[in-house]
Amino acid sequence: TAALRRARRLLVPSAYLRAIALGWGLDPARTAVVPNPAPAVSAHPTREEARALLGVEGFALGVAGRLTAQKAIGDVLDALALVPGVTLLVRGDGPERSALERHAAGVGVVDRVRFLGAGTRDDVIALFRAVDVALVTSSWENLPHTLLEALATGTPVIATEVGGIPEVVRDGENGLLIPPANVDALAASIDRVVRDDELRA
Repeated sequence: TAALRRARRLLVPSAYLRAIALGWGLDPARTAVVPNPAPAVSAHPTREEARALLGVEGFALGVAGRLTAQKAIGDVLDALALVPGVTLLVRGDGPERSALERHAAGVGVVDRVRFLGAGTRDDVIALFRAVDVALVTSSWENLPHTLLEALATGTPVIATEVGGIPEVVRDGENGLLIPPANVDALAASIDRVVRDDELRA
């Protein structure tokens, strides 16, 4: 933190992180929030093209990111088990993948989950184009790029109310906010957007 105090200016991507930095004793006048940029998506596949590319049929959820404990994908699998007729596509890889594949089998959703493996940013955009709802279920975050990528594609988000996420997701407007580590709230939100065409639109 001594080096940070000597810095001429500190730029952070969320008010959440700025508050943490100010807690370290930084001068408020030398800190500023510059949000992560949303990607340009006009050159990417249309929804129909992306769904055909990924073989998506019916109502689908999408998750993208490194598969670590922080992302709480196990909660997604548990919630999926409570909402029939919905599939999940997971773009990413990481140390939790094998455990998550076993977990999917254990809760009886292995036939409704597809682990797509690691991919490029273009692959992530294609995923979010193809699905009906993107999920960001992290137990903690700053301001995740996947959140901005999903919203840039026009895909609504169900996200945990942590870190800088509530600075971008307006509950009931461009997504739904839920408490972290709450499988019932996640399942209820998924069920809500499945059933409510007007809300989803």
